[in-house]
Amino acid sequence: MLKIHNSLTGEKQVFTPLRTPDVRMYVCGLTVYDYMHLGHARMLVVFDTVARWLRASGYRLTYVRNITDIDDKIIRRAAENHESIQQLTERIIRFSHEDEAALGVLRPDLEPRATQSIDAIVRMVQILVDKGFAYQGLNGDVYYAVSRFKDYGRLSGKRLEDLRAGARIEVDESKRDPLDFVLWKAAKPGEPVWPSPWGAGRPGWHIECSAMSTAALGNHFDIHGGGMDLQFPHHENEIAQSEAATGEPFVNVWMHNGFVNVDEEKMSKSLGNFFTVREVLKKYRPEVVRYFILNSHYRSPLNYSDASLEVAAAGLARLYLALRGVAPGSAPPQSGFRERFADAMNDDFNTPVAISVLFDLAREINRRRETGVEAGDLAGLLIELGGALGILQSNPEQYLQAGAQAASGLSAEKIDALIKARNAARAQRQWREADRIRDELSAAGVVLEDGAHGTIWRRA
Repeated sequence: MLKIHNSLTGEKQVFTPLRTPDVRMYVCGLTVYDYMHLGHARMLVVFDTVARWLRASGYRLTYVRNITDIDDKIIRRAAENHESIQQLTERIIRFSHEDEAALGVLRPDLEPRATQSIDAIVRMVQILVDKGFAYQGLNGDVYYAVSRFKDYGRLSGKRLEDLRAGARIEVDESKRDPLDFVLWKAAKPGEPVWPSPWGAGRPGWHIECSAMSTAALGNHFDIHGGGMDLQFPHHENEIAQSEAATGEPFVNVWMHNGFVNVDEEKMSKSLGNFFTVREVLKKYRPEVVRYFILNSHYRSPLNYSDASLEVAAAGLARLYLALRGVAPGSAPPQSGFRERFADAMNDDFNTPVAISVLFDLAREINRRRETGVEAGDLAGLLIELGGALGILQSNPEQYLQAGAQAASGLSAEKIDALIKARNAARAQRQWREADRIRDELSAAGVVLEDGAHGTIWRRA
């Protein structure tokens, strides 16, 4: 029985889809003005894993993750780069898809873009105006009237009185209330615009997700996810807009993943500890980064450091070592390992506990191998359960040997030749030469394992 921590209630609750076995999930995707960073990577991996487990549990999932391809940051960055907005966004979308694929993140079922959803956005703004939840300010912008929505703040736990006490009204006093937020921005020189009943302009950020999610999944759906930084004001505003426009509940379960810290400090450009996925993948393999992300619970802070990534690399290698040389067979339909893994994932997607089950399974494979007992069924189970997390899907031999040349300058062919020379030296009892070759390989990050069937190697 799956339980999910619902940010709306602050509690774990049994997940009950609106229309079992169908599940509809929307996740706030990327604003495409720059390379994907580690915070984005965590969100993408977390909700990819949620999607994988929902499907593995027998649900028919429709997963929607949007792309914000028009907003203030995009307009500024395109101007700085002296390129068109479309040139910028198309390039960043392409790079983002490449990074997602490297991390094993599967594509969502639908990936709507804001610029392709203008009609739906205008329709929703018009409904809000007609119902008295929105108005056009003196500057031409259309604003949402926060005070008209009586439940504003229930997701974030914030009170209107407290928010208003710390707010300042715009200089031009276009807003009726300092808390009101923009739904439609009036045209400005040099910015892209679309026609609307309030004049040419472009959508505000918050209304984009309300329009895209309800257009794809209906007025009321099961799960809405995103980073913890979006809980307020973005997701709070989505609830206000959507429920005011449709007159229906918006989302049953809200999920938010935690922040990424770097050496115990929150990652930010101002602190100079900001890392893009592309920078990280120059040092660490994509599957290691994914494993590292999943080794912390999605709601907990994730601390990034070189030491943490090295630990993750060693842990993932241990799992692949258990699979090395074992021909995977049919995974047992009933197994204590399978049940424990499912229990962990059904407990609010507790991936660290699920990974600990994988290590117990790997230890049992190693024990069987040492005692000469067939372990193919357990190897098949390890691969199957790893697949639910998006790991352990590579050929073990290739995984363990990949990257050796990049790390050491030694190609696989050169390593094999050195091993052959070492074996020849051992056969002739030239122990000093054999040790010299082993030391040379060790210094290059290559680990040798001598066994009854010869010598095999892997990357350290």
